[in-house]
Parts: sequence; structure tokens; C-alpha cells
Amino acid sequence: MTVFSAVDVITTKRDGGTLSDGAIEWILGAYMRGEVAEEQMSALLMTIFFNGLVPAELRTWTGQMIASGERLDLRGLSRPTVDKHSTGGVGDKVSLILAPLVAACGAAVPQLSGRGLGHTGGTLDKLESIPGWRATLTNDEIRDQLESIGVVVCAAGPGLAPVDRKLYALRDVTGTVESIPLIASSIMSKKIAEGTGALVLDVKVGRGAFIKDHERARVLAATMVALGTDHGVATVAQLTSMDAPLGRAVGNALEVSESIDVLKGRGPDDVRELTLGLARIMVELVGIGIDPETKLDDGSAYDVYRQMIQAQGGDPDAVLPLAPRHEMFVAPRDGIVQSVDALTVGIAAWRLGAGRARKEDPVSATAGVVCLVREGDEVTAGQPLFELHADDDDHLARGRDTIAGAVDLGEGRVGTRPLLLERVGK
Repeated sequence: MTVFSAVDVITTKRDGGTLSDGAIEWILGAYMRGEVAEEQMSALLMTIFFNGLVPAELRTWTGQMIASGERLDLRGLSRPTVDKHSTGGVGDKVSLILAPLVAACGAAVPQLSGRGLGHTGGTLDKLESIPGWRATLTNDEIRDQLESIGVVVCAAGPGLAPVDRKLYALRDVTGTVESIPLIASSIMSKKIAEGTGALVLDVKVGRGAFIKDHERARVLAATMVALGTDHGVATVAQLTSMDAPLGRAVGNALEVSESIDVLKGRGPDDVRELTLGLARIMVELVGIGIDPETKLDDGSAYDVYRQMIQAQGGDPDAVLPLAPRHEMFVAPRDGIVQSVDALTVGIAAWRLGAGRARKEDPVSATAGVVCLVREGDEVTAGQPLFELHADDDDHLARGRDTIAGAVDLGEGRVGTRPLLLERVGK
């Protein structure tokens, strides 16, 4: 029997070697048992950050993360299962529309979601602005709701890939978050453990995305597609632009309201375009021959959304909360909007109270930004560009100080850029 030590595993990776399956299984298990010190795992994460993981190592690393906890068993459902994951953006409320839409087409969508951190919003934070809605469900409740309604949007249980939570917290404080192998294994271990049969990845790229560079986003997408495929999940990635905010609303209740508009056949064109683009891939992966646009236009998706909210204790007819403080930010001069910077808008919404700096921080249901102009719009001096929402004057001042840098005014005409950039995977 091979005897491993943390120092040997660290130095093997430090010196450019390849970790054996046994070494990976041992160190992740020993870390979960408290037999590997935090500083030792920090050192290993840093060696992976610099030296990467070859495909065989990454496959085993991800498999051991999955094996560290339970795997949700969705076999036996009367519908095929398919999920979607986004790498995070500004104004990205697509899950709220997409999950009930694909369920209306006949699939089961187990959307286990997370909370926002920094300038990117979280699906659970958005839905928790609906009175009574609850994010925490048991595994039996998840299965029952998938069978009866076809969709659930809820928090991932603590039993799914528990080593990921420990590793993520460590990556956050050691400067190793940006490693592609570590990002890919973190995302895919949880998605594979949730038991879905197919998965679509919305990989954001651009100013407001976690990854700014198109080629790096393509590598991450291809890495995650390979991991999903290797673990028996039909996986496709769609690279999408995140230079500008998606839609107009950025903030929790504000985004729920905009999502309902889209479900009712209204709302911003870009939100509708991205939702339908992802929905078409999802139904394709599970062999459903329905164009999701028909289910969006005939009200079926909205009906499923209402059932989902009610099933999780929420009131779909409740009036969404509004912030007590509002303010317009106006154009300082005439011009043509050259760009609306997603990152700056996201930071402004965060400083208004819509986001959190640490996972344990509270978040405002009502704070955020409404973007009143888009790239290419002609504006005049004094015209409102953004509507700011906050719970108090201090937060309003912080958002005001930030939002001034979000819009670039010029004289030249601006060409349109595509939202759907590239598909990765079959």
C-alpha cells in the first residue's frame, strides 16, 4: 500500500510532475478529515495555480470532489433532466426565466443556485425578494417538485461536493481563485453531483465578467465540457458577451420584476435573446423537439414560473419591495453612448447595497441600478442615464460616486456587437 505525505504531493506538483490518482484521492480525503493543514493545502493550490492540472489529474480531482459528499439521485423522473450554469454577470437574471421556460417544454430543470458576491448577482438573493419564497429544500422536496412542476430553483445542499466549500474559501484568501482547473472542478463537481443528465454552461466574457479574455473563456468552456462529458453528463457551453449589463435592471427585486416582464412577452430584447439561445440548446440536449419561443409567447413559461414560486412558499402576485431612496443620474452633456460598462454598473449596484463583499454579509432586496440608455443611444444634457435605488442616503451616495464612470459619451456612431459569441461542444 502506497503511503502518501502532503509534502511529497506538494513538491511533485511544484516540480512539474503529474499526481497519481491515489495521491489526489488521498490528499483531498485527508484534507476533509483534518489531516492536511490549511497551509499545506494552500501551497498545493498555489502550485496548481502556476502549473495547472493535466486532463487526467483534473478528471480525478473533480471525481474526488464529487465523491466527498452525496450525489442527488434524479433517476426515475418522468422527464429528462437538464440544467444551466452561468459563470456570473451583471444583470444576469436569465435563470429566473430559463428554468420555467425549459420546464414548460417538457424537461425537468434542477437549478441548484448560489448567492451573489462582489459585483455579480446571485439567483437566490433575487428570488428571496419575493415574500415567503424559500431557498432551502430537502432532496425529497426537490424530486417531488421536479416531478410535479418540472423545475426547482433552490440552494445546493451541504452534502453536495463538501470539499469544494473548503477549497473555495481557501482559494479566496490565497489568490488562487482564477485558476482554470480549479474554477472548472469547482463548478462541475457541484453540477455533476446534483444528478442532472445534461448541462448548458453560459460562460461570460468581457468587461463585466470574471474572465475578460475570449481565448481564456474558450479554454475554461472546453475544460468544463470535457469534465461533464467524462462524468457522463451531456455538456455544451455557450460563450456570451458581458461587456454591457444584461437587460436594464441590476439588483434583486428589480431583476425579478424584469424577469416577469420577459415571461409575459415584454422586457429587454437582449434578455429574451440569451434566454431563448440557451433554452434551445437545453431542449436539444435532451431530445425535445419544441421551439422554446412558442412556450414563452403563449404564457406557458409564466404559468410554470408561478407554480414554482408557490411551491416554494412564495406569493407570485405579491408586490415586490421598493427602495425608499431613488435618484436619477443625468447626462453631463449631449452625445452618443459609446458604451455602458458592465463592471462599473455592477460595482455601483453593489455599493448601493445589492451585493456583498463577504458571503456572510446581508444584502438589500431593493437596492440597484436601472440602466435607462444603451450603447448607441443619442442623449442630451440633463437626460436621465441611470436610476439609482438604495435603502438609505449613505448607500445612495456610494452608488452615485461610482455610476459616473459607467457611461462613455462620444460623437461617433456605434456598431452593434453580438451577444451569443461561440458554442463549445457538440
